[in-house]
Amino acid sequence: MRANRVARMLIFVLVVLIIVGAGFATAVLHLWNWLMPATFGLHPITYWQALGLLGLSWLLFGGPRTWFGGGHRHYWQHRIRARWESMTPEERERFRHGMSHRCGHAKTPPTESKA
Repeated sequence: MRANRVARMLIFVLVVLIIVGAGFATAVLHLWNWLMPATFGLHPITYWQALGLLGLSWLLFGGPRTWFGGGHRHYWQHRIRARWESMTPEERERFRHGMSHRCGHAKTPPTESKA
């Protein structure tokens, strides 16, 4: 019973992936053939070339790391969060103040009263 359910789920996922892949390849095909020949003087491409271009761009810019754990991004997010949580409120405020000046969002400093 469980094996039958897993097999149906696997078939469903494969069908969805094929449909999504075909849709993206068609979108790449039409966008390329609409923009690239007129803009850069390149030749129009076929459906299979669009699918290959989609696969190549996925490997170069996304790849398996986008599906399996997000690559190094999760490591750095965890590390930054742990560092932030270990800061005291004064350290956090100093950090915020330093970042606001670095990022160009500095407000004018409040005037200090000499009382």
